[in-house]
Amino acid sequence: MQNKQEQVEISAKTTEEAVELALKELDAERVEVTIEVVSQGRAGIFGFGAEQARVRVTRLAPTHTLASDAIDVVNKLLAGMQVAAVASLRTQGDDENGPTIDIQGDDSGLLIGKRGETLQSLQFVVNLILGRSGNHPLVTLDVEEYKERRNRSLQAMAARVAERVASSGQPISLEPMPPSERRIIHIALADHPSVTTESVGAGSMRKVTVYPRREKRP
Repeated sequence: MQNKQEQVEISAKTTEEAVELALKELDAERVEVTIEVVSQGRAGIFGFGAEQARVRVTRLAPTHTLASDAIDVVNKLLAGMQVAAVASLRTQGDDENGPTIDIQGDDSGLLIGKRGETLQSLQFVVNLILGRSGNHPLVTLDVEEYKERRNRSLQAMAARVAERVASSGQPISLEPMPPSERRIIHIALADHPSVTTESVGAGSMRKVTVYPRREKRP
């Protein structure tokens, strides 16, 4: 029996069209593959300078159950919201950390929201549909590596604020952040010799305050 093709790269007018052509060539469903957008393409002006979108589609091993289910759920939600984007597997995860699903496409930026709140809400809904809880590895969603860029930005900000606090001796409160972002600040400054951190406030207004280590907190 002839082995099935495992990976293809396809170019088309749009990423969605390229994905559909790749799925047809692989004879696979979306839940059975990972999708990498190699190039978004561009329309050009009056037909000049136009570039086709290009995707790389790879067949998943049959054991990738949670990741496959997550990709299926995300793509159905995107279709229901009429968002021109596709979900694909970035990392498979393990017993402690669930898979990371990346979303790419022309409308993917709409899914981030202010301070990533829309993305966090979508991630919550996906895990709810999949029946994931704190007792199981959760699925993580990202949009074109937004979270990685945001994490680096938060770490850099934490370092700058720590320097100001250490120099001035005065505490500084950061803007309200979701729990995942506050955690990044706490971890970034956990071993800092001159400052310490604490989350203050309640609900959506909860924020991180950076204190000089010698100062007694109120």
